[in-house]
Amino acid sequence: MSTDQTYIDFQSAWMTNGTNQLRAYAQQQTNFVHGLMPEQAVQLSGQKVLETLAQRLGVNALTTALNAGATFPSPIADQTKPSWIKRVNMVGINVRTIQSFWNVVKYALTLPASQSSIHLLPMWEPGVVSSLYGMASWNINPEFFSQELYHLVPQLNTVEKQLKVVVNLLHAMGKTVGMDVIPHADRYAEMVLAQPHYFEWLQRKDDKILDHSANLHEKVQGAIMSWLIRNGSADFGKPYPKEIADFYGSAYGEEARLHTLFGQPEQYQQRQDRRASLVDWLYRLGYEPVPATMAPPYRGLEVDPDPAARVIDFAGREWRDYRITKPEKMSRVFGPLSRFKFYERLDDNRDWAIDFTQPRTAVWAYFCQHYANIQAAYNLDFMRGDMSHVQMRPEGVPATPDAYYDPLGAVKEYIRKRVPYFGYFAESFLAPPNVMAYGDEVAHLEASKADTTLGDLQSMVVGSAEFMDNFHRYLTIAREHAVTPNFTIMTGDKDDPRFDLFYRHGNAARLFIGLFLTALPSYQGLGFEQRDIHYEPAPNEHYTKLYVFHLDEGPKATSGPYQWGKNGALFEQLSRIRTFGEQLFPKMEDSTTHWIQAPDPSGQDVLIAWIQEASPNYLFIVNLAETPLPKPRSLALPAGTQQALGIFSSWTADFQENILTHSDEIILLDLQPGECRCYELK
Repeated sequence: MSTDQTYIDFQSAWMTNGTNQLRAYAQQQTNFVHGLMPEQAVQLSGQKVLETLAQRLGVNALTTALNAGATFPSPIADQTKPSWIKRVNMVGINVRTIQSFWNVVKYALTLPASQSSIHLLPMWEPGVVSSLYGMASWNINPEFFSQELYHLVPQLNTVEKQLKVVVNLLHAMGKTVGMDVIPHADRYAEMVLAQPHYFEWLQRKDDKILDHSANLHEKVQGAIMSWLIRNGSADFGKPYPKEIADFYGSAYGEEARLHTLFGQPEQYQQRQDRRASLVDWLYRLGYEPVPATMAPPYRGLEVDPDPAARVIDFAGREWRDYRITKPEKMSRVFGPLSRFKFYERLDDNRDWAIDFTQPRTAVWAYFCQHYANIQAAYNLDFMRGDMSHVQMRPEGVPATPDAYYDPLGAVKEYIRKRVPYFGYFAESFLAPPNVMAYGDEVAHLEASKADTTLGDLQSMVVGSAEFMDNFHRYLTIAREHAVTPNFTIMTGDKDDPRFDLFYRHGNAARLFIGLFLTALPSYQGLGFEQRDIHYEPAPNEHYTKLYVFHLDEGPKATSGPYQWGKNGALFEQLSRIRTFGEQLFPKMEDSTTHWIQAPDPSGQDVLIAWIQEASPNYLFIVNLAETPLPKPRSLALPAGTQQALGIFSSWTADFQENILTHSDEIILLDLQPGECRCYELK
């Protein structure tokens, strides 16, 4: 990839001034480390990071944070409701791209106080193709362990202890921290094999589904017991129940079953080997967990007859993809994943119909309790609900949703009984009714107690008619509904060669709006700060999406670590926006937006302008077009405004403009493509 001169200049400047910038942060003169590119941040010496934090936080606070047995208070510990998440600017981090939890702390040094929330993408042991969203167990992913942190603090000798300390440190730095809540698992995950009765199963032979009856899990339990008797317990010397009903009964418990089937959590290789052996046993009998699906009609599966949907694995086993029998536009089948079986089935599942009047309460309790345990263990502040858009009831959202309406909402409410400020950020794209979910998606999110939702602005070209229409719609949703859409800048799921088009224009505008428009929260994925402009696909190692899983071959394969972009010009723009926000943001927090020029849903007008009611002396203006403002443009200002002083432009660092206003309006000239400005009104 090409390297621009500004990128080289930033690297050189850090070599010269980095010590001074770290000192300014340590002495609380700045709220993030200026001039530090994320790529350089994760390469900082761990000793230097600890020294910097000791000076900034105080030795006592740092000592507490570095104690895995202690819990550093969350910066929102005094909140009694999750409404804080409706105003927050969040950053999502795929830990695999920076290799360890410890490096999250280093990366956080680059984040201003205005970006005060961190979403950690799934942090559990992954399954097939090492997908982060295909949990293989409830154990924390050992690949995120830092040898550097262990050498600095030898007591932090497990990945679990390191995660606890990293959350402590982030809290001490003023950041809230959240986890993913995932309503599915890797198809042959440890929890699937230890609780086959909590999942849905089928039996396949070649290209035919032989059985998908409602209680097929009972035969699977018998098959697992046969394998266990044949192979013996992994927990040597400890007896286990030989009767199926006792082995899978509540008295024996999941922990005991896991130890018996696979071994202790720290016996990683043994657990992998025994699970592989059990998967092979079940494969020979044709038993497979039913794969997860997305979008209506959700249900009704058949084996895909396409030869390309047939895979022979390293052991010579033939696996087949599945497809929806009567698919609609967005119907998808996720072969590596299996969804928890939250409800009973109608008519013995003959027609794949779900009985939503019969929730399987033991599954709900298990699902909620496990995520509550994780929240408590690491003192997490919010959840991102994966696939929050799933709503399988063909009749749409019920008039009076009950406690068993949605499992993600149930987790939120379960945790809130003990942590009242715990928030729910939903992965939903606000698609039209009956596209991604049955019924209205906003109504579904409200029924499932979501506080905020991702939206889909990240997959639209800035300033396009589609972007403007949805921007306007999201603002309307935020005003009229209990769930608030995000102004999403970029996500890990859209940092992909297929979506390069969305990031060729308007990137500074995305961050400027995300930080200064308080009407919507915002979300930004790691890597955006240095992302290169791609007119042709770059090598896969330049996209964070392709590190959500790990493939060694094929079009999505990666070789080696994530490669940061070399877009120094973008980093320079974003750094100036963040530094400017450092001055202004304390005056704007919790303030209501007053539109001077709201987004035009027709897309004809791509200029937007607003003030904040709590600080109406600042006017924010953004040209969302890919071209300069074609002619002078007047905007109405608050009554009595006599002067507008230009104090910031994303286009130039030395922007100064003094406009004497007439009849309470401002005349704008020379607004460049994607340019963002701020005027102080007097």
